[in-house]
Amino acid sequence: MKRVFGVKKDKTPGPTVEEATERINKRGDTVDEKIKKLDAELVKYKEQIKRTRPGPAQEAVKARAMRLLKQKKMYEGQRDQLYSQTFNLEQVSFATEGIRDAQQTMAAMKAANKDLKGTMKTLKIDDIDKMQDEMMDLVDYSSEIQETLGRSYNVPDDLDEEELMGELESLEADMGLETGTDVPSYLLPDKEPEFDSEIQLPAAPSGPAATQANPQAADEYGFPTVPRTSLRT
Repeated sequence: MKRVFGVKKDKTPGPTVEEATERINKRGDTVDEKIKKLDAELVKYKEQIKRTRPGPAQEAVKARAMRLLKQKKMYEGQRDQLYSQTFNLEQVSFATEGIRDAQQTMAAMKAANKDLKGTMKTLKIDDIDKMQDEMMDLVDYSSEIQETLGRSYNVPDDLDEEELMGELESLEADMGLETGTDVPSYLLPDKEPEFDSEIQLPAAPSGPAATQANPQAADEYGFPTVPRTSLRT
């Protein structure tokens, strides 16, 4: 049977977009190298044309240069075609990668949606509200217990705040007096003497003594001086 109908041959897979792009890029690099070589030869022929005199020799050099220019134009056209093919392949590759990314995104979203649905089945909003209410009740009950345990024994509740503040102020005054008597004077900071803004001098005497025309002179000790005439006698 195999001899009559033959054997089915396995189809070889075609090249991928990446493989085709790499192959075209290599061809483009080869064409670029050929163009560079032609440019170098054209520079040499240009120098020869400048050095040679007009005539058959110069015309022959020009003919060679024209032939190289035609080859260069042909290679440049091929390079442009290869660049266009590469650009098209890159666009196809970009679109393919975008579709693959979209497929992966959809698969991930489907898996997440499935997991979320399974998780939501175990959670109910009524149960959550009930749990929150129970937690609030427990916190309030705990606060009441702490307040009850923190009460002081034998402390009257009907105390006057003004009376307590007066006792506190008197206690602070007593403490200030005790602090002033217990500290030695040499440990206290030096206080500068306070002078009156105006020095108070004794008032001038008034009366008949103040109006005496010739008051009696006094010595350096404040006693009245003795007239010299009395001393001679």
